[in-house]
Amino acid sequence: MRVAIAGASGFVGKALMNALSRDYDLIALSRSNKKDSQKNIEWRACDLFSLLDAEKGLQGADVAVYLVHSMRPSAHLSQGSFEDFDLIVADNFVKAAERCGVKQIIYLGGLVPENQGRPSKHLESRREVEEVFEQSKVPAIIFRAAVIIGGEGSSFHIMTRLVERLPVMVCPSWTSTLNQPVALSDVCRSIAYALGKSEFENKTFDLGGSDILSYRDMMLKVAAFKGLKRRCIPFPFVTPGLSTLWVCGVTGAPKSLVRPLIEGLRFSIVARKDHEFKVPGHPSLSLEQALQEANQSYDHHAKPHAFKKPEIGRFEARSVQRLPLPKGWSAEDVAKAYMDFLPKLRPLFVNVRVKDSWVYFENRFPKFTLLELEYSPERSWRNRQLFYVRGGLLSQKIGRGRLEFREVLGGRACLAAIHDFKPKLPWFVYTSTQAVFHLWVMTEFKRYLKRQEGRAAPVST
Repeated sequence: MRVAIAGASGFVGKALMNALSRDYDLIALSRSNKKDSQKNIEWRACDLFSLLDAEKGLQGADVAVYLVHSMRPSAHLSQGSFEDFDLIVADNFVKAAERCGVKQIIYLGGLVPENQGRPSKHLESRREVEEVFEQSKVPAIIFRAAVIIGGEGSSFHIMTRLVERLPVMVCPSWTSTLNQPVALSDVCRSIAYALGKSEFENKTFDLGGSDILSYRDMMLKVAAFKGLKRRCIPFPFVTPGLSTLWVCGVTGAPKSLVRPLIEGLRFSIVARKDHEFKVPGHPSLSLEQALQEANQSYDHHAKPHAFKKPEIGRFEARSVQRLPLPKGWSAEDVAKAYMDFLPKLRPLFVNVRVKDSWVYFENRFPKFTLLELEYSPERSWRNRQLFYVRGGLLSQKIGRGRLEFREVLGGRACLAAIHDFKPKLPWFVYTSTQAVFHLWVMTEFKRYLKRQEGRAAPVST
């Protein structure tokens, strides 16, 4: 059995590869591949924002493990929310798995609070990604975990750095909520045990250690483990924004990582008893045992993978907006509506002209071509439409720039996305003019689509 691991360069991915490498041939997928393949591990460069890359990455895999989260910037300019970025990469992964004949998918997500009101954007995003895998034609096993305790994990580094650097800690209200931390080794053991077993398919399981405690108590446990005396002072009036600044300033963690995590910590996150996954003969480790394991690979001088700046294309832009999808419409209909909508904007200076498989965005007066797009029929379907950016006054002709419209979440929404776009304007001019104008256009297009509810879809050409 050949196993592909998306997110292989992350701390869970590296530990999982180590756990599986003795028994399986592995395909390690990473956005920027700088590692040589060895023994039974083949490294493949794979940008999951590209469906074509995802298909190449999963070629020949029997089982695919998905460990990816999109909370870090993926381009020099990233317009959009991490929730929508997550949806695109998960949807690409599922579509690629279906086209490559993958027999099973395993997804590691986050525990979602039950009956505690509307979850944070971070936790809601985890649930949306689960839905993508649940709707896949490939049988999926979904694991949910809260804080994973591992020496290179971002959560462990944040807690440890707070404890090491603050003799007295002001504790906001979120530090009193309950959590069920789980050891990294238990997570890897659970995934390894489930690999290839059909009895676990199309089910959701919770992963948790043997201890249930508050975040404040977790930090005190870390302090005791390190032989440090620390004092926690409850202060419930600290907002999530102030908490983010405090945590980022002390630990050096990026705001894009910390803010969504803190917003989700106002909920108690505990494994459901009737959904806990147990590996026969291996009881879950306690927090103290997990800390002992994590400490073996912990280096307080090193930055965890999630703290590092991602390697992204210089002067490239990505923009993703979630659009309403009128009932009965498809992504193909939305793409056609977009071409019809643009000339109706005020001021009326844009004309859209379609000739064969080419789409030209032209300035009316004086007349010149702003953008040239080439429709890709072989990479487009009714639920996904793809156009490659080929040039024009506003775009360079190099790179993999593309525009796409795709249905997500069972047709409840449509994502309009520009990927790997290389502007021809100087970067500072582009970010303050063309990029801002694009967001305004998409905002107006959202309003336009809302007004189309109940109307027939436009006639496709």
